[in-house]
Amino acid sequence: MTAASGPSIASVAFFWGDDDLAAGRAVGRMAEGLAAGSGGPVERLDIRGDRNQAADLIRQLNERVATQSMFGGGTLGVVTNVGALTVKGEDRDALLAILPLIAPGSGIAFVESTASGAKEPGQKRVVEAVRAIGGEIRAFRAPKAGELAGWIETEARERQIQLAPGAARELAQRVGGYVLDNDADRRTQTRMTAHELDKLALYRPTEPVSAEDVRALVPEAVPGSVWAFTDAVGLRDGGRASALLDRLSGTTPEPVLLAVLHRRIRELLEVADHLAAGTREEVLPRTLGLHPFRVQQLATQARRWSLGELQAALEGLLALDAKVKNAPGSAATEAQRGLGFTLWIADRVAQPDRGATRPGH
Repeated sequence: MTAASGPSIASVAFFWGDDDLAAGRAVGRMAEGLAAGSGGPVERLDIRGDRNQAADLIRQLNERVATQSMFGGGTLGVVTNVGALTVKGEDRDALLAILPLIAPGSGIAFVESTASGAKEPGQKRVVEAVRAIGGEIRAFRAPKAGELAGWIETEARERQIQLAPGAARELAQRVGGYVLDNDADRRTQTRMTAHELDKLALYRPTEPVSAEDVRALVPEAVPGSVWAFTDAVGLRDGGRASALLDRLSGTTPEPVLLAVLHRRIRELLEVADHLAAGTREEVLPRTLGLHPFRVQQLATQARRWSLGELQAALEGLLALDAKVKNAPGSAATEAQRGLGFTLWIADRVAQPDRGATRPGH
Protein backbone atom coordinates (compact mmCIF):
# COMPACT_ATOMS: atom_id res chain seq x y z
CA MET A 1 0.00 0.00 0.00
CA THR A 2 1.27 3.44 -0.84
CA ALA A 3 0.25 7.01 -0.31
CA ALA A 4 -2.11 8.47 -2.89
CA SER A 5 0.43 10.79 -4.44
CA GLY A 6 3.99 12.01 -4.13
CA PRO A 7 6.98 9.79 -3.38
CA SER A 8 6.10 6.09 -3.18
CA ILE A 9 6.29 4.81 0.39
CA ALA A 10 4.78 1.80 2.11
CA SER A 11 1.98 2.64 4.50
CA VAL A 12 2.80 -0.40 6.66
CA ALA A 13 6.21 -1.39 7.97
CA PHE A 14 7.77 -3.78 10.44
CA PHE A 15 11.10 -2.56 11.81
CA TRP A 16 13.00 -4.89 14.11
CA GLY A 17 16.44 -5.45 15.58
CA ASP A 18 18.73 -4.20 18.34
CA ASP A 19 19.49 -0.70 16.99
CA ASP A 20 16.81 1.53 18.50
CA LEU A 21 18.25 4.70 16.96
CA ALA A 22 18.18 3.32 13.40
CA ALA A 23 14.64 2.00 13.86
CA GLY A 24 13.53 5.37 15.23
CA ARG A 25 15.05 7.17 12.26
CA ALA A 26 13.27 4.78 9.90
CA VAL A 27 9.97 5.70 11.56
CA GLY A 28 10.82 9.37 11.06
CA ARG A 29 11.54 8.84 7.35
CA MET A 30 8.27 6.95 6.99
CA ALA A 31 6.38 9.87 8.53
CA GLU A 32 8.11 12.31 6.18
CA GLY A 33 7.25 10.15 3.18
CA LEU A 34 3.60 9.89 4.15
CA ALA A 35 3.46 13.64 4.69
CA ALA A 36 5.01 14.33 1.30
CA GLY A 37 2.54 12.01 -0.39
CA SER A 38 -0.55 13.46 1.27
CA GLY A 39 0.44 17.12 1.23
CA GLY A 40 0.10 17.65 4.97
CA PRO A 41 1.92 16.89 8.23
CA VAL A 42 1.41 13.45 9.71
CA GLU A 43 0.26 13.12 13.31
CA ARG A 44 2.06 10.41 15.27
CA LEU A 45 0.12 8.03 17.49
CA ASP A 46 2.32 5.94 19.82
CA ILE A 47 0.79 2.71 21.07
CA ARG A 48 2.58 0.32 23.40
CA GLY A 49 0.95 -3.08 23.55
CA ASP A 50 -0.75 -4.11 26.79
CA ARG A 51 -2.50 -7.47 26.87
CA ASN A 52 -5.05 -6.18 29.40
CA GLN A 53 -6.03 -3.26 27.16
CA ALA A 54 -5.44 -4.89 23.78
CA ALA A 55 -9.00 -4.52 22.44
CA ASP A 56 -9.21 -0.81 23.34
CA LEU A 57 -5.76 -0.05 21.90
CA ILE A 58 -6.55 -1.84 18.64
CA ARG A 59 -9.86 0.01 18.39
CA GLN A 60 -8.06 3.32 18.94
CA LEU A 61 -5.52 2.48 16.24
CA ASN A 62 -8.25 1.52 13.80
CA GLU A 63 -10.18 4.75 14.39
CA ARG A 64 -7.10 6.87 13.76
CA VAL A 65 -5.50 5.22 10.73
CA ALA A 66 -8.49 3.78 8.86
CA THR A 67 -10.33 7.09 8.66
CA GLN A 68 -9.15 9.56 6.03
CA SER A 69 -8.49 13.07 7.29
CA MET A 70 -10.71 15.76 5.80
CA PHE A 71 -7.97 18.35 6.14
CA GLY A 72 -4.18 17.98 6.20
CA GLY A 73 -2.23 14.78 6.63
CA GLY A 74 -3.07 11.49 8.22
CA THR A 75 -1.85 9.54 11.23
CA LEU A 76 1.15 7.26 11.64
CA GLY A 77 0.52 4.66 14.31
CA VAL A 78 3.80 3.52 15.88
CA VAL A 79 3.16 0.21 17.64
CA THR A 80 5.69 -1.25 20.08
CA ASN A 81 5.41 -4.42 22.16
CA VAL A 82 3.00 -5.75 19.54
CA GLY A 83 3.18 -9.26 21.02
CA ALA A 84 0.97 -8.09 23.89
CA LEU A 85 -1.72 -7.20 21.32
CA THR A 86 -1.76 -10.68 19.79
CA VAL A 87 -2.05 -12.90 22.87
CA LYS A 88 -5.73 -13.54 22.14
CA GLY A 89 -6.65 -14.78 18.70
CA GLU A 90 -9.54 -12.32 18.35
CA ASP A 91 -7.28 -9.40 19.19
CA ARG A 92 -4.65 -10.56 16.72
CA ASP A 93 -7.26 -10.93 13.98
CA ALA A 94 -8.68 -7.47 14.72
CA LEU A 95 -5.20 -5.92 14.56
CA LEU A 96 -4.27 -7.55 11.26
CA ALA A 97 -7.66 -6.67 9.78
CA ILE A 98 -6.72 -2.98 10.02
CA LEU A 99 -3.80 -3.28 7.60
CA PRO A 100 -5.77 -3.37 4.32
CA LEU A 101 -8.03 -0.55 5.56
CA ILE A 102 -5.39 2.12 6.18
CA ALA A 103 -6.51 5.42 4.68
CA PRO A 104 -4.32 7.32 2.18
CA GLY A 105 -1.80 9.49 4.01
CA SER A 106 -1.84 7.29 7.12
CA GLY A 107 0.25 4.29 8.10
CA ILE A 108 1.33 1.83 10.78
CA ALA A 109 4.91 1.13 11.81
CA PHE A 110 5.45 -1.90 14.03
CA VAL A 111 8.74 -1.55 15.94
CA GLU A 112 10.12 -4.61 17.70
CA SER A 113 13.24 -4.19 19.80
CA THR A 114 14.95 -7.58 19.88
CA ALA A 115 17.84 -9.02 21.81
CA SER A 116 21.24 -8.61 20.17
CA GLY A 117 21.94 -11.68 18.08
CA ALA A 118 18.29 -12.45 17.31
CA LYS A 119 18.08 -13.94 13.82
CA GLU A 120 14.45 -13.07 13.13
CA PRO A 121 11.58 -11.06 14.61
CA GLY A 122 9.37 -12.73 17.15
CA GLN A 123 5.96 -11.75 15.76
CA LYS A 124 5.91 -13.91 12.64
CA ARG A 125 2.14 -13.64 12.05
CA VAL A 126 2.37 -9.86 12.01
CA VAL A 127 5.43 -9.92 9.76
CA GLU A 128 3.67 -12.25 7.31
CA ALA A 129 0.62 -9.97 7.23
CA VAL A 130 2.78 -6.91 6.57
CA ARG A 131 4.62 -8.74 3.79
CA ALA A 132 1.35 -9.96 2.24
CA ILE A 133 0.14 -6.42 1.55
CA GLY A 134 3.49 -5.19 0.26
CA GLY A 135 4.67 -3.50 3.44
CA GLU A 136 8.29 -2.79 4.29
CA ILE A 137 10.17 -5.20 6.54
CA ARG A 138 13.63 -4.14 7.71
CA ALA A 139 16.11 -5.34 10.28
CA PHE A 140 18.38 -2.87 12.05
CA ARG A 141 21.40 -4.44 13.69
CA ALA A 142 23.61 -2.44 16.02
CA PRO A 143 27.20 -2.14 14.75
CA LYS A 144 29.96 -3.39 17.00
CA ALA A 145 33.77 -3.31 17.20
CA GLY A 146 35.22 -2.00 13.94
CA GLU A 147 31.73 -1.57 12.51
CA LEU A 148 30.85 0.86 15.28
CA ALA A 149 34.03 2.89 14.69
CA GLY A 150 33.10 3.15 10.99
CA TRP A 151 29.54 4.13 11.93
CA ILE A 152 30.91 6.89 14.17
CA GLU A 153 33.06 8.27 11.35
CA THR A 154 30.09 8.32 8.96
CA GLU A 155 27.83 9.90 11.58
CA ALA A 156 30.44 12.57 12.30
CA ARG A 157 30.81 13.44 8.61
CA GLU A 158 27.05 13.80 8.22
CA ARG A 159 26.99 16.14 11.21
CA GLN A 160 30.10 17.97 9.99
CA ILE A 161 31.99 17.02 13.13
CA GLN A 162 35.74 16.73 12.66
CA LEU A 163 37.40 13.68 14.21
CA ALA A 164 41.16 13.34 14.56
CA PRO A 165 42.76 9.95 13.84
CA GLY A 166 41.93 7.46 16.58
CA ALA A 167 38.96 9.41 17.98
CA ALA A 168 36.30 7.16 16.44
CA ARG A 169 37.99 4.00 17.70
CA GLU A 170 38.41 5.49 21.18
CA LEU A 171 34.73 6.46 21.29
CA ALA A 172 33.70 2.99 20.12
CA GLN A 173 35.77 1.50 22.92
CA ARG A 174 34.38 3.88 25.55
CA VAL A 175 30.77 2.98 24.76
CA GLY A 176 31.54 -0.73 24.78
CA GLY A 177 31.60 -1.44 21.05
CA TYR A 178 34.44 -3.92 21.44
CA VAL A 179 32.66 -6.03 24.06
CA LEU A 180 32.09 -9.33 22.24
CA ASP A 181 29.68 -11.05 24.66
CA ASN A 182 26.81 -12.44 22.60
CA ASP A 183 24.33 -11.38 25.27
CA ALA A 184 25.53 -7.77 25.46
CA ASP A 185 22.57 -5.40 25.15
CA ARG A 186 23.35 -2.98 22.30
CA ARG A 187 19.87 -1.57 21.70
CA THR A 188 20.68 1.95 22.92
CA GLN A 189 24.36 1.97 21.94
CA THR A 190 24.13 4.03 18.75
CA ARG A 191 21.74 6.49 20.40
CA MET A 192 24.15 6.93 23.31
CA THR A 193 27.06 7.32 20.88
CA ALA A 194 25.18 10.00 18.93
CA HIS A 195 24.62 11.92 22.17
CA GLU A 196 28.32 11.70 22.96
CA LEU A 197 29.15 13.04 19.49
CA ASP A 198 26.88 16.01 20.16
CA LYS A 199 28.71 16.65 23.42
CA LEU A 200 32.12 16.41 21.77
CA ALA A 201 31.03 18.77 18.98
CA LEU A 202 30.11 21.41 21.56
CA TYR A 203 33.50 20.96 23.19
CA ARG A 204 35.41 21.27 19.88
CA PRO A 205 33.18 23.39 17.60
CA THR A 206 35.95 24.37 15.19
CA GLU A 207 38.80 21.92 15.84
CA PRO A 208 39.03 18.14 15.33
CA VAL A 209 37.96 16.02 18.28
CA SER A 210 40.95 14.03 19.48
CA ALA A 211 41.17 10.66 21.20
CA GLU A 212 42.31 12.57 24.31
CA ASP A 213 39.09 14.64 24.18
CA VAL A 214 37.06 11.43 24.05
CA ARG A 215 38.87 9.98 27.05
CA ALA A 216 38.34 13.20 28.98
CA LEU A 217 34.62 13.64 28.24
CA VAL A 218 33.09 10.23 27.58
CA PRO A 219 32.58 7.89 30.54
CA GLU A 220 33.13 4.18 29.99
CA ALA A 221 29.95 2.24 29.45
CA VAL A 222 30.04 -1.52 28.94
CA PRO A 223 26.74 -2.54 27.31
CA GLY A 224 24.85 -5.37 28.81
CA SER A 225 27.38 -6.11 31.55
CA VAL A 226 24.53 -6.20 34.05
CA TRP A 227 22.65 -8.60 31.79
CA ALA A 228 25.75 -10.73 31.32
CA PHE A 229 25.96 -10.83 35.11
CA THR A 230 22.35 -11.95 35.54
CA ASP A 231 22.79 -14.53 32.77
CA ALA A 232 25.83 -15.92 34.59
CA VAL A 233 23.69 -16.13 37.73
CA GLY A 234 20.89 -17.82 35.79
CA LEU A 235 23.33 -20.37 34.38
CA ARG A 236 24.75 -20.92 37.88
CA ASP A 237 28.23 -20.02 36.65
CA GLY A 238 29.55 -18.83 40.00
CA GLY A 239 33.04 -17.98 38.74
CA ARG A 240 31.84 -15.76 35.91
CA ALA A 241 29.15 -14.19 38.10
CA SER A 242 31.77 -13.29 40.73
CA ALA A 243 34.12 -11.82 38.11
CA LEU A 244 31.33 -9.71 36.60
CA LEU A 245 30.24 -8.61 40.07
CA ASP A 246 33.76 -7.28 40.68
CA ARG A 247 33.57 -5.33 37.42
CA LEU A 248 30.15 -3.90 38.25
CA SER A 249 30.60 -3.12 41.93
CA GLY A 250 32.36 0.19 41.35
CA THR A 251 29.97 1.51 38.69
CA THR A 252 26.52 0.04 39.35
CA PRO A 253 24.54 1.03 42.45
CA GLU A 254 23.68 -1.81 44.78
CA PRO A 255 19.89 -1.21 44.49
CA VAL A 256 20.19 -1.64 40.70
CA LEU A 257 22.05 -4.93 41.12
CA LEU A 258 19.40 -6.14 43.54
CA ALA A 259 16.59 -5.10 41.22
CA VAL A 260 17.94 -6.98 38.19
CA LEU A 261 18.82 -10.05 40.27
CA HIS A 262 15.38 -10.08 41.87
CA ARG A 263 13.73 -9.80 38.46
CA ARG A 264 15.82 -12.63 36.99
CA ILE A 265 15.17 -15.01 39.87
CA ARG A 266 11.45 -14.24 39.72
CA GLU A 267 11.46 -14.88 35.96
CA LEU A 268 13.26 -18.18 36.49
CA LEU A 269 10.78 -19.16 39.19
CA GLU A 270 7.87 -18.45 36.86
CA VAL A 271 9.40 -20.40 33.97
CA ALA A 272 10.47 -23.28 36.23
CA ASP A 273 6.98 -23.47 37.69
CA HIS A 274 5.42 -23.69 34.21
CA LEU A 275 7.90 -26.37 33.14
CA ALA A 276 7.27 -28.37 36.33
CA ALA A 277 3.52 -28.20 35.63
CA GLY A 278 4.09 -29.73 32.21
CA THR A 279 3.79 -26.58 30.08
CA ARG A 280 5.63 -27.02 26.78
CA GLU A 281 8.46 -24.58 26.20
CA GLU A 282 7.18 -23.61 22.74
CA VAL A 283 3.95 -22.15 24.19
CA LEU A 284 5.68 -20.12 26.91
CA PRO A 285 6.36 -17.03 24.73
CA ARG A 286 2.63 -16.51 24.28
CA THR A 287 1.82 -17.45 27.88
CA LEU A 288 4.42 -15.07 29.34
CA GLY A 289 4.27 -12.38 26.65
CA LEU A 290 8.02 -12.65 26.02
CA HIS A 291 10.18 -12.98 22.92
CA PRO A 292 10.84 -16.65 22.00
CA PHE A 293 14.60 -16.13 22.16
CA ARG A 294 14.23 -14.68 25.65
CA VAL A 295 12.08 -17.61 26.78
CA GLN A 296 14.60 -20.06 25.36
CA GLN A 297 17.35 -18.44 27.44
CA LEU A 298 15.25 -18.46 30.60
CA ALA A 299 14.17 -22.09 30.10
CA THR A 300 17.78 -23.19 29.64
CA GLN A 301 18.72 -21.41 32.86
CA ALA A 302 15.65 -22.57 34.82
CA ARG A 303 16.52 -26.21 34.17
CA ARG A 304 19.71 -25.74 36.19
CA TRP A 305 17.72 -25.01 39.35
CA SER A 306 15.14 -26.69 41.50
CA LEU A 307 12.16 -24.64 42.63
CA GLY A 308 13.46 -24.88 46.20
CA GLU A 309 16.86 -23.50 45.17
CA LEU A 310 15.25 -20.59 43.35
CA GLN A 311 13.08 -19.83 46.39
CA ALA A 312 16.15 -19.91 48.63
CA ALA A 313 17.99 -17.58 46.25
CA LEU A 314 15.05 -15.17 46.35
CA GLU A 315 15.01 -15.23 50.15
CA GLY A 316 18.75 -14.51 50.15
CA LEU A 317 18.13 -11.45 47.97
CA LEU A 318 15.51 -10.20 50.42
CA ALA A 319 18.09 -10.41 53.21
CA LEU A 320 20.60 -8.53 51.03
CA ASP A 321 17.96 -5.89 50.29
CA ALA A 322 17.50 -5.30 54.01
CA LYS A 323 21.25 -4.72 54.37
CA VAL A 324 21.41 -2.34 51.41
CA LYS A 325 18.48 -0.34 52.81
CA ASN A 326 19.95 -0.36 56.35
CA ALA A 327 16.75 -1.86 57.70
CA PRO A 328 16.49 -2.12 61.49
CA GLY A 329 18.68 -4.96 62.70
CA SER A 330 20.30 -5.36 59.26
CA ALA A 331 22.60 -2.33 59.03
CA ALA A 332 25.90 -3.11 57.31
CA THR A 333 29.00 -1.31 56.10
CA GLU A 334 29.87 -1.06 52.40
CA ALA A 335 32.42 -3.85 52.79
CA GLN A 336 29.88 -6.06 54.56
CA ARG A 337 27.31 -5.47 51.81
CA GLY A 338 29.89 -6.33 49.15
CA LEU A 339 30.73 -9.52 51.02
CA GLY A 340 27.02 -10.26 51.22
CA PHE A 341 26.71 -10.25 47.41
CA THR A 342 29.77 -12.49 47.11
CA LEU A 343 28.45 -14.97 49.67
CA TRP A 344 25.04 -15.00 48.01
CA ILE A 345 26.68 -16.11 44.76
CA ALA A 346 28.78 -18.73 46.55
CA ASP A 347 25.91 -20.10 48.69
CA ARG A 348 22.87 -19.71 46.44
CA VAL A 349 24.15 -19.59 42.85
CA ALA A 350 27.29 -21.68 42.40
CA GLN A 351 26.36 -25.20 41.31
CA PRO A 352 28.48 -27.92 42.95
CA ASP A 353 28.26 -30.29 39.99
CA ARG A 354 28.83 -28.16 36.86
CA GLY A 355 28.14 -31.10 34.60
CA ALA A 356 24.66 -31.77 35.96
CA THR A 357 21.43 -30.00 35.18
CA ARG A 358 18.26 -30.12 37.21
CA PRO A 359 14.66 -30.46 36.10
CA GLY A 360 12.36 -27.56 36.88
CA HIS A 361 10.91 -29.17 40.00
